[in-house]
Amino acid sequence: MFDCLKSQAEVHVIISERGAELLNIELGLKPADFKGENVMLHRTTKINTSIASGSFRVDGMVIVPASMGTIGRVAAGVSGNLIERVADVMLKEKRKLIVVPREAPLSTIHLKNLLALDQAGALILPASPGFYQQQNTVEGLVDFVVARIIDQLGGEQDLMPPYKV
Repeated sequence: MFDCLKSQAEVHVIISERGAELLNIELGLKPADFKGENVMLHRTTKINTSIASGSFRVDGMVIVPASMGTIGRVAAGVSGNLIERVADVMLKEKRKLIVVPREAPLSTIHLKNLLALDQAGALILPASPGFYQQQNTVEGLVDFVVARIIDQLGGEQDLMPPYKV
């Protein structure tokens, strides 16, 4: 996703402490691996930064993957870290906030929090690949979800062509 977006816009990346652990465990990556041209890496503890202000113009924010803890705090308007603060700013400024939930199955509490975010203006985009594209690899299924995210942001992507009957 970063490769598609960073060629089109400045990308600000915020990775939580737990997110950094999971990146390492699941993908063998470190937050520093995301640094590069047009990519700014932010610490979650540094809330007093430009992207935490409504006056900082952005096209949108994607929380991917979004833990149910983060979803619950954003839905409640709690801004305890930079991810939550920027999400709060997206909602109050009526800007694009795309939330990609990580959990399955979902409890009633999870569903209520997702509904609250939807009602506040966020777009809930579960990481549910479209099998109608007949992808034969895990990478193809991931590309489908990434393409949907980029499409929702209004970016250009060539990962997945539009569906044709």
